[in-house]
Amino acid sequence: MTARVVAITGAHGALGSVVAKAAAEQGARVALIDHGQHPPPGLVEACGAEALTLGGVDLTDAAAAGAAIDAVVARFGGLDVLINIAGGFTWQTLADSGADSWTAMFRINLLTATNASRAAIPHLKASGAGRIVNIGANGAVKAAAGMGPYAAAKAGVHRLTESLAEELKGDGVTVNAVLPSIIDTPVNRLDLPDADFATWVSPVELAAVILFLASPQASAVTGALIPVTGRV
Repeated sequence: MTARVVAITGAHGALGSVVAKAAAEQGARVALIDHGQHPPPGLVEACGAEALTLGGVDLTDAAAAGAAIDAVVARFGGLDVLINIAGGFTWQTLADSGADSWTAMFRINLLTATNASRAAIPHLKASGAGRIVNIGANGAVKAAAGMGPYAAAKAGVHRLTESLAEELKGDGVTVNAVLPSIIDTPVNRLDLPDADFATWVSPVELAAVILFLASPQASAVTGALIPVTGRV
């Protein structure tokens, strides 16, 4: 990843911050894009003096997503990798949910990835080894009860990944997605206190797969939906 320019959406979150730190450790120049205004303590320092922080970005707005990507290119002179981590989760049965739940999951999970990817495409083509890595969900392969809004949105991410991979396969740009099960984050531990956390996939493990897909070594992999499910 040495000297590669990596833009990460949802970079302030539990997974995004781990991916950002790991990318920086491998020599990448990192742009941290998030809806939140302020990164967690220590994140920017861990990503190095060159790190670019873009807070308060509403990626559900195409113009805002475009402006964020333009800022990354202006800072670093190009873009090699886009990692779409921005997203959210809700558990609601259809009977108890309203249209707002479905709209929110669509906007947070699918529209953010769509807008960021669209803005990044010209720059990733210019890279010669452009990469897009999306975050899908194992729970969207076969959805359980209460997973409808989230799983439907993440299934859209899966189809976006496959379609965009076909669209860009002649341009040197690969598009793949990882499909985690339950990620071992503080929030998930609070929500499921009786679970066996040792079976969950850790952010570090997931980041390793993401960064492989973002690397030049993964040039032959595109359109893949890769389960990263730990031992669930």
